[in-house]
Amino acid sequence: MSLERYTVFGAVWAGALVALILSIFWTWMLAPAAALIALGLLGIKDLVQERHALLRNYPVIGHMRWLFEGIRPEIRQYLIESDQDEEPFSREARSIVYQRAKGVEDKRPFGTQQRVYDSGYSWLTHSVVGCHPETWDFRVKIGGPDCKQPYDASIYNISAMSFGALSANAIAALNKGAKMGGFAHDTGEGGISCYHKANGGDLVYQVGTGYFGCRDAEGRFDREKFRETAALPQVKMIELKLSQGAKPGHGGMLPAAKITPEIAEARGVPMGVDCISPGGHSAFSTPTGMMEFLGELRELSGGKPVGFKFCVGHRRELMCMVKAMLETGIVPDFIVVDGAEGGTGAAPLEFSNHIGTPMVEGLTWVHNTLRGAGLRDRVRIGAAGKLVTAFDIARTCALGADWCNSARGFMFAIGCIQAQACHTNACPTGVATQDKLRQRALVVGDKAERVARFHENTLKAVRDMVGAAGLEDPQELGPMHFNVRQKDGAVVTGDVAYPQLPIGCLVRGDCDDPGYGDRWARARADSFARVD
Repeated sequence: MSLERYTVFGAVWAGALVALILSIFWTWMLAPAAALIALGLLGIKDLVQERHALLRNYPVIGHMRWLFEGIRPEIRQYLIESDQDEEPFSREARSIVYQRAKGVEDKRPFGTQQRVYDSGYSWLTHSVVGCHPETWDFRVKIGGPDCKQPYDASIYNISAMSFGALSANAIAALNKGAKMGGFAHDTGEGGISCYHKANGGDLVYQVGTGYFGCRDAEGRFDREKFRETAALPQVKMIELKLSQGAKPGHGGMLPAAKITPEIAEARGVPMGVDCISPGGHSAFSTPTGMMEFLGELRELSGGKPVGFKFCVGHRRELMCMVKAMLETGIVPDFIVVDGAEGGTGAAPLEFSNHIGTPMVEGLTWVHNTLRGAGLRDRVRIGAAGKLVTAFDIARTCALGADWCNSARGFMFAIGCIQAQACHTNACPTGVATQDKLRQRALVVGDKAERVARFHENTLKAVRDMVGAAGLEDPQELGPMHFNVRQKDGAVVTGDVAYPQLPIGCLVRGDCDDPGYGDRWARARADSFARVD
């Protein structure tokens, strides 16, 4: 456990002691002694205050952040809240999250800070007869005809982040915030820990390739353990994880050195052994087998909504799954589309930058494939991948999503400053570390309030955007409500940039889009293998 972050705090008190001793001989040393004692007392205050995790971990020296932050608004936005090399999206999103989580003014002077004539710029078209929706707490019912316990979900929820990747205090704060705000918290593939259960927030239990929390000694799926876990009243939905956007198909490993007794208990793994998440599932190997497994999960859970999460890769493979749905009659209640731009605590750089389909294209493919197969009305779609602002949510719903998940936004809300030290166990704000002293900096009660406040203020902003478009609910948004500037400078509406397939065209065989029609013809329900 490193204590280097307290070096300045210790040096201040050491300097004060030296100055006091020297003042016996030179009275003028009382002035620097007083100054150093004042700094030392400030450091003690930093250690015991509960609002700023950074100051609790970096007493005295942590104030340098706020010193620079107060110099000019430009420095606060571009130098402190993010690195100059960081993309503008992150600067804007991070600023918005901090303001909404803290409940401070989020207005900015001098108009748009976006480059409106750049390729890819998009905007929501508004109405001269805008309206004022009565609620901001927008909900979507998840659960098809085979679901016995449908879930009335918020349209904005906490995306998958495992205990082990995040600290105990971070998990507890997120779940308590979800409880306070009435929205869902995805467990990630690391199982359900005592910190997920402590505050009673709604959970989406994610079952990954390691089957953590529902595995036998050999790492295979254990039906009885799953049944026991899925029966928890907090568990509202079951999510089978196929892949994540940041490193699809890669799998992962939690080194033995980072496995605590609490992590071992939540995951059902032994201490002293590397915890492996394989790149693929052992419970099934074909599209038909996957649907049968989903049907089994639904039955074992007592009829709770069951679905899967994945980042779109070979587009034909989704069509294999959809054909298996049609052949078996087992249709998932939801699909979560994770974009390649999604984050993770650690991933090979090439995977993060070059593997996986971005969220917009992946969402469009899933939405259209379900439409073409005549299943869109039975399957809800969630989306994830840097969805932080109200505009992100509104645009994503317009392109076909029923709800959105966010990891990054809620991490910012509990104090993440993107130090990019997640994999080192040395997170400066206690969010992504198992170091007990470091995570002490994250005060659960204070950060839970920020989580709930961020969720509420973001959805209030969605309400205002929807109202500006003359609508009452985000579900009324469609691609035609957005304009997109293309590479040649031409402006097209969203339904031209992202056209939708006619309902049932794939099963009827009259799909005019060869990109969909040709792949549909090659897809098989009994195999993921390519067929030419």
